[in-house]
Amino acid sequence: MVHRLDPLVLRHTHRVPCPTGAAGEGVVAARQFDAALMSVGFKLSAQLLDHLSGLSEAAVVDTAVQTLGTVREMAGDHVQHHTYFIDFPSNVPDTLDFWVQCIAEALADDSTRASVLEQLSTGVVDLLTLPSYGNHRHTYAEMLTRHDELIAAAGDRMTVLHLGGSADDELTSLYLALAASTTPLGDEGLRDLKDLAGHCADGPQPAEIPVRENRAVVNEARLKAGAGLLLDTVTDVLRLACALAGGDAALQEPTRLRGISRPARRALLAGLDAVVGAAPAKLADVHAHREMWKRLGERLHPHEYPQWPHAADVFAVARGERAVRTLDSRAEEMHTLLDPVGAAELLKAAPGKLFRSLDRMLRSAFTQDERDAVVAAAEQVVPAVSGRVLLSVREHLHNRAESTGEQRVFVNRSGRAWVTEDTRAPVFAPERERMTAAIDAELRRRVPAADHLLIDPDVLDVALPLSGKATAAGLGVLPRGSVSPVDGELLRFFAYWKQTARSTDYDLSAALLDVDYSTLTWLSYTNLRDVGGVHSGDITDAPDGASEFIDLRLDQVRGTCIVPQVNIFSGEGFEEVEESFFGFMLRGTEQQGRPFEPRTVRMKSDLRGPGRVALPLVFLRGSDGRWRAKWLHLCLTGSPSYNRVEDNRVTVATLMRAVVEREQLTVRFLTGLMTGSATTVTVWDGKTIPEGPVTYIGLERPEKLHPGSRIVTPGNLRDLIPA
Repeated sequence: MVHRLDPLVLRHTHRVPCPTGAAGEGVVAARQFDAALMSVGFKLSAQLLDHLSGLSEAAVVDTAVQTLGTVREMAGDHVQHHTYFIDFPSNVPDTLDFWVQCIAEALADDSTRASVLEQLSTGVVDLLTLPSYGNHRHTYAEMLTRHDELIAAAGDRMTVLHLGGSADDELTSLYLALAASTTPLGDEGLRDLKDLAGHCADGPQPAEIPVRENRAVVNEARLKAGAGLLLDTVTDVLRLACALAGGDAALQEPTRLRGISRPARRALLAGLDAVVGAAPAKLADVHAHREMWKRLGERLHPHEYPQWPHAADVFAVARGERAVRTLDSRAEEMHTLLDPVGAAELLKAAPGKLFRSLDRMLRSAFTQDERDAVVAAAEQVVPAVSGRVLLSVREHLHNRAESTGEQRVFVNRSGRAWVTEDTRAPVFAPERERMTAAIDAELRRRVPAADHLLIDPDVLDVALPLSGKATAAGLGVLPRGSVSPVDGELLRFFAYWKQTARSTDYDLSAALLDVDYSTLTWLSYTNLRDVGGVHSGDITDAPDGASEFIDLRLDQVRGTCIVPQVNIFSGEGFEEVEESFFGFMLRGTEQQGRPFEPRTVRMKSDLRGPGRVALPLVFLRGSDGRWRAKWLHLCLTGSPSYNRVEDNRVTVATLMRAVVEREQLTVRFLTGLMTGSATTVTVWDGKTIPEGPVTYIGLERPEKLHPGSRIVTPGNLRDLIPA
């Protein structure tokens, strides 16, 4: 029997909840299922294949239908990837020759000849007015007949699917892992948590939900199930109200607080009353979102419920009828008085705030005694600071330059990036080193002990996922700042989008930069061919979906930096289209195949965000000549329309310099803290599996690990972040 939520387990864990059904002879069907999976770059583990072989053919087919649909979507193979140039990457014309051909065809057409002649008289022709430009000239089936079958290669991606426990056990385990995450989840994770929270509302609950946004999602499900709410701040109640209204529980975007039922309003007021009654000082949190509290008060009518007087106090503070001094305002007063030591002493009551303000206090301390006092205050509260904040500050201090004039990059929760000059006063090396040592000692104390570490060397340069917002949803996606090897002769990017209501034109492009990040050349619809690279052609409308590709021979690429990007030329944004995603494939020169072959897909990620230019990752050639990918998950604001790779050159160069040269904390750093004197460390060779239980950390879960092993892969890498 297949559960409707089973695809969530498969996407997050690469496990198939244990298929059930009548016993039988399912050997043939199971092997056919395995062969179908391998055609899209997946395969059954030996244990899962053996289990399916003992079920009836009907049970195997039921499992296969859902699983194949899920993995094809994971790899981007659930849609038709149709190219403009039918033989791509062969026979792609020179750009100007192609444009002249389109003009000639338009002049031969009675319906367009006059308008084209008029445009030619002005010296400028709008390509979008030419009938043959931007629209497929052949069917998808015709395109397929022009391409030879893909030749299988040892380097093709093969993702193993493992046998899981029962559906209920797997769903509960995934729910507890997502709800108890020590780092914020991405949009996909939050959507999945919402579905799971509703399913698991009556089952086991995590001992703690440290991320407030996760708590709002869980509370929404608990409220609908009639279970008790998990609240310890007034802001928890506001987040829940926004979630109930279908708005932003992160409180980053305005929410129209309507559609909250009367029972829900009573639950919110009762929750507020309990929180404030137990700790009146928490009223100070109201100031951070005063306007939202005012609007919520208009919906809840607290004056109608005299049995909850403490809830009414919240709205009195929001309206300014009751004064409550916040810790932030008192700390700001200390900064205004140029008293960093006083600010540090005050913020010891809120250790997380102290650490987030550490840079400011250290650079405003004028004497060595003041700097020593600030560091001493921080050292005293290190044990009370969350692991995520400690790691963030540790990374910040590592990259903090003493000199001015450096570039400073900012990235918000939506992945929008911008760069400015760093004009801050320095934080001197002695204080940085002292705080780094204190943080490292505390992290070493917190990380879980491991008797035997089995480490895949390819995971060591993966950045620690300090926020799920820094990772797009998809297959083979790594956190922002991660570095991974690129082993292949042909690198092929792809972008797919399907518009919702109006004509939409996305342009896949790639900028090729030199060692100083200056632009050497680019590939786009304005430059279809260059040394080592070709573009598949410009599609300008996507009612049924559209794909664009760029092919690069890595041994012929000029420069040291390849920056793929997706520009919105016109139409719907990334958050408006029905679907949009980006990815890349790696192939050998002899493999041939269709433009899109799921077995060769190394990464596929959703394109989402408010910007008009997406920068998923960058490819860098090292001094050893090898190429590596560094993951960005960034977007630029861009222009409302007509974004082009040529127009982004200065911005992209500045951003690449700031981002590429920044060093992230990686798995290598954390595993270094986990290796004590009693720890055995084995670097996995991809073949030999130790006999006893291990803590395995790698990109893919190996088969035949001891059942008592702890397994950490990118899907649950957040579990390494200490609480």
